[in-house]
Amino acid sequence: MTDASSHFGSTGGTPTTPGRFVDRTKIQPHEILPGLNFQPVLGERSLLNFVQFDAHAEAPRHTHEEEQVVLVLEGEIEFEVDGEVRVLKPGDVAVIPPWVPHGARTTGTPCLEVDFFTPPRATLLDQARAAVEQGDA
Repeated sequence: MTDASSHFGSTGGTPTTPGRFVDRTKIQPHEILPGLNFQPVLGERSLLNFVQFDAHAEAPRHTHEEEQVVLVLEGEIEFEVDGEVRVLKPGDVAVIPPWVPHGARTTGTPCLEVDFFTPPRATLLDQARAAVEQGDA
């Protein structure tokens, strides 16, 4: 079991950037494919992306060099990881190491999920940086 004092105690160090709060509702959604909208939030060494799937939307099977962790917040989605397909519901998580084939699609209901990438997903950097510059994220 983790010791609370070691977990929450100060270990020193100097912040490299200031912290900030983000209002997701102010981030302009970017429709990457019909019915598939992204709202990325950029950290210093990670990226969190809110993903809204409309009913009958699909993220085609693909790979990328970044590690990805998916957390379903609302609705349900058929998610494929390396050939295995599962229906994910709120609270379910998928872990996708670099270069592992994966994809997802909704059927009759929409889905809101969060994708966490480390390092930040290269294809989302421009959109995420623009949101930071506009003060939205």
